[in-house]
Amino acid sequence: MPNATLDFPINLDASTREFPPFSLTRLLGTVFTPTQDCRVCILIDLENPAEEMTDFGFLRNPQYSIQRHAHDVFYQGLLNGGMEELGLTGGEIFAYKMTYGSNLDLDDEAWTPSGAQISLAQDVYPEYDLILCISTYSATAPLTALAKKFLFRGATMHGMNPVILRTGLAVDYNEVSRDAEKLRLAMTRADEIDIDFELEGGEILTAKLLLDGQEAQKSHGLCQGREPDIANLPAGEVYFVPTGAEGFFPMKYADGTLGKLTVTGGRIIMSELLEGDPATIADHNQRLADDPMTGVLGELGFGTQVLPVSAADIQDEKVLGTCHLATGRDDHLGGHITPDLFKHHRNATHDDILFAPHKTPNFNLKEVRMKRGDQQEILIENFRPSRYLLTALTR
Repeated sequence: MPNATLDFPINLDASTREFPPFSLTRLLGTVFTPTQDCRVCILIDLENPAEEMTDFGFLRNPQYSIQRHAHDVFYQGLLNGGMEELGLTGGEIFAYKMTYGSNLDLDDEAWTPSGAQISLAQDVYPEYDLILCISTYSATAPLTALAKKFLFRGATMHGMNPVILRTGLAVDYNEVSRDAEKLRLAMTRADEIDIDFELEGGEILTAKLLLDGQEAQKSHGLCQGREPDIANLPAGEVYFVPTGAEGFFPMKYADGTLGKLTVTGGRIIMSELLEGDPATIADHNQRLADDPMTGVLGELGFGTQVLPVSAADIQDEKVLGTCHLATGRDDHLGGHITPDLFKHHRNATHDDILFAPHKTPNFNLKEVRMKRGDQQEILIENFRPSRYLLTALTR
């Protein structure tokens, strides 16, 4: 099928896009307006925070590159003029124990650089207006719930790396928000979205996501005003909480194994081996049988930005022309899947499944179609946004 976007006057080549130099004060000042008189702190995760946080010991361990960015760019940036420029107070940094799972609830214990143990529920959540969580594993879901309880604002920035710092966190989030809203309006109140995946050899797998005319939501990076909220950065996404799902889709596992997933009643019920390690498929099927909630599809998302690949899904899922599904908890997105519904606490994660050329080169996102009443539109063709979406961006 010819690509309908090739002659459209929007540059989709992120390699030629110019990004402004990263500015901590511009980022925080835009995302969190107003900042005056707000008390701010930083949270990081460590494997053994009681020891590794003391005297910033983690800085001597090269595995903690994300946490080093939190220290060097955010912590030092706030102390060396950032807080004064933004009218902030505080500036402390604390470490909690790694959850080892995406969006699992955090332990309450945390540690200071002096080695003192504190309670997040007593000493952090009620005492700070802005909480910046820069971590290995996403904490968006638990912090979203905690923000509503303790009335703070914040941002989660897991997986931070140099590419994200100079691109996804350097953009103007007012512009990101405007573009996300344009695409949200183009997709909102959809009844159904169908996704065709083309495997090597030509086989087509189709997944049908039922949306029942719901209002689309956006992750747009702005957490302004005084209402409790959490921004997940980098932002730039339109998303839905599916009300049901049927069909099939491919999944590339962490070890490179490729599986064919069967979806019925809104959840994955089994995986079949397409290529790779049969043990990986067997392990997934065992988890689906033992704790069926792990297979529930809790999100369908679409990227809205022109960004370079960062090798971290938190940015790469925000790229225009990609889409992703997610399994597990979705309470932070307005869904009903909460941690208490899982058989095992360790399974109460929110795990994104990203479909992007660099991530899944062994199959093609051939076509994504939206049905909204009598209206039918193509949204994505061959990992590129359709003319319909590009036209929406120019309005």
